[in-house]
Amino acid sequence: MGRTALELIGRSGLGYSFDDLEDQVRGDPFAHAIKAMPPATSRLGWAIVTILPWASRIGTPRFRRFVCDLLPWWTDLQEAKALSDSLWKYSTEIFDARVKALESGDEEVKRQVGGGRDVLSLLIKENMKATSEDRLSKDELLGQTALSRTLLLLAHHIGIQHKLREEIDEAFRDGDASYETLVSLPLLDAVCRETLRLHPPISKLQRVAKHDTILPLSKPVIGSDGSAMKEILVPKNTEIHCSIINGNRNTDVWGPDAAEWKPERWLKPLPASLTDANMPGVYSHLMTFSAGQRSCIGFKFSQLEMKVVLALLIRTFEFSDSGKEVSWDLTPITSPRMEGFDSPRMPIIMKLAKD
Repeated sequence: MGRTALELIGRSGLGYSFDDLEDQVRGDPFAHAIKAMPPATSRLGWAIVTILPWASRIGTPRFRRFVCDLLPWWTDLQEAKALSDSLWKYSTEIFDARVKALESGDEEVKRQVGGGRDVLSLLIKENMKATSEDRLSKDELLGQTALSRTLLLLAHHIGIQHKLREEIDEAFRDGDASYETLVSLPLLDAVCRETLRLHPPISKLQRVAKHDTILPLSKPVIGSDGSAMKEILVPKNTEIHCSIINGNRNTDVWGPDAAEWKPERWLKPLPASLTDANMPGVYSHLMTFSAGQRSCIGFKFSQLEMKVVLALLIRTFEFSDSGKEVSWDLTPITSPRMEGFDSPRMPIIMKLAKD
């Protein structure tokens, strides 16, 4: 699922193919860098909070890189630097290839992945039309887990899987389903929303208070002295860990069945306790994609990607539980694990769906 998600983003967003999905194992350095970056930066957590804010204002990028090279003993820093270099290298190659194709004319563009209709090519094309004053610089332009979890949940809930297949088959009855048809399928939408609620791909958010803040509480908590507190003081520079999972599973908001996977909850009016709670989030009263200026800019694409892949897979295959125990690491990005294996894996039984 991770390879599929990366390939869909590459083709539609960048006009670039990272992975033909034909090999069982492919050592793509860009994919490895993307997966390795979150845990690598999380190991620098204390440094990001205490050192990075002022270090980023010292000297030029070249000077800061020179300082990093003087710290070879700091292995976590060197790993993050190497991953960053790898991502920058790929970004530059993709960008340069798009510019070269556009400058060579329409025939060269048509030979590219996506035929020049990807987001990056369209942005570069419009940027090339702009005046020199308005044109963005190269640096400014370069400025899967949910799918796996959904398939496992559907393998455990065969009845819902059958109903979903019937809904999808009806949508594809006259051929390929349109965008409007796909996004309007009620059960498919409910399955995606409920999975993203109960099992968000990112388990928590980290923030740092820019100034002293009084944080109101949704309900009082009892302090060590026995008094009830309705608000707490958050001093400046305090690092805050906000649990997305607990927010999405709060029984005071979602009801006593908040910890259960029930797509049908989205097929009826949501409880007043949820709408009255004013939960922050850009998506369905959920914290899954965060909120405000730092919300996930790609959340609409991720929803569409999830629905497209699920529709194609559910139409073609039936999924059932393998019977093997799978645990989920609550690292910055949740991933399935099995005892005895270092890399993420989630065994599931697949067979062709009956007509």
